[in-house]
Amino acid sequence: SVKETKLYDLLGVSPSANEQELKKGYRKAALKYHPDKPTGDTEKFKEISEAFEILNDPQKREIYDQYGLEAARSGGPSFGP
Repeated sequence: SVKETKLYDLLGVSPSANEQELKKGYRKAALKYHPDKPTGDTEKFKEISEAFEILNDPQKREIYDQYGLEAARSGGPSFGP
């Protein structure tokens, strides 16, 4: 089971989404929040891009699913303080 679903939520997909669904979700979200759009939101757009980058990489996605976003950002679970 997935530890956190924030990245999936950002892309509007379920944690079981396949590659195609991820791409579709990313495109939709990226268009909506693109800074050039009236609905644009630069911060959100960056988050969406990062979400796609992580979930589109099978290795990073596995780390994210097991350990969460910080671990996925740093390339693995951080042990210790």
